[in-house]
Amino acid sequence: MRRIAAFTDVLRSAVARRGAALMAVCNVTPDSFSDGGLYLDAARARARVDELVEEGADIIDIGGESTRPGAPAVPAATQIERVLPVLQYAVTRACVSVDTTSPEVARVCLEAGASIVNDVSCLREPELASVVARFEAVLVLMHARGTQAEMRGFGAYPDAAYGDVVHDVLVEWDAAARRALALGVLEEGLVMDPGLGFAKNARHSFELLRRTREVVAGTPYPVLVGASRKSFLRIADEKAWAQERIGASVAAALYAARSGAKLLRVHDIVPTRQAIDLYRHLDASGTSPPRALPESATRLPFGEPFVPGATGEGGGPAGA
Repeated sequence: MRRIAAFTDVLRSAVARRGAALMAVCNVTPDSFSDGGLYLDAARARARVDELVEEGADIIDIGGESTRPGAPAVPAATQIERVLPVLQYAVTRACVSVDTTSPEVARVCLEAGASIVNDVSCLREPELASVVARFEAVLVLMHARGTQAEMRGFGAYPDAAYGDVVHDVLVEWDAAARRALALGVLEEGLVMDPGLGFAKNARHSFELLRRTREVVAGTPYPVLVGASRKSFLRIADEKAWAQERIGASVAAALYAARSGAKLLRVHDIVPTRQAIDLYRHLDASGTSPPRALPESATRLPFGEPFVPGATGEGGGPAGA
């Protein structure tokens, strides 16, 4: 249970510190919807791992196959070629998850030191659960219907595809979880992901996010929410492309964390971490005693006289 214990330690520490763990996205693909091609080179991907750890990521989620709607399946050998050099480095720096639906890729990555398998297929391949069980690892089981190649864009799913989307997702996810447990996955190694954007239209995804508290209450397992940069966030700005949805992504992550989600899968660690930490300091909910400000906050240069040409911590005039 070494892998589960490593994950549990990271999760417990992160929840105590800010209420939720930050799982950072690191795609080594040419075609992911937001960062495709940026880190396909192994050296750049390793440097990205360093950045994410330094920015405050608790878990690094590495994927070698795009999960955008319509993306073709990538052979296991290609995924391994992309992922393994980065993962072997990342496990020396952080708790690592491999984002794959392939049992073969999962096996190789768990052997290399990964602690988590992030399955976006809702256990389409039962052998994947058997591999996770063999290594006593963590399985993030995300709700989905069908393969990525079969998945259509958000607007192609009719509202009637679900009755009550929260109820339907919980029922279907629970069925997959029961299959995983029957194949040997340990209860303490299961994580629930409602699958925002996967076989759902924008209204379905928004409703799942809005009702995160119900999702959390509907399962005994930790809940992971991955809203970062997804198309349904265009409800806040219909013209925003993926890289322009950072504000909406941070708001979604903050809302999910305040609603009980224990893990947040995000592209933008720093703004997400800042938003959650400041909110906790403000204690806007009034449900817990005020938190003490960090010592560094008493040394900020606010109020110092302006000196032409001088710069403060943010690169602007001191005190700006």
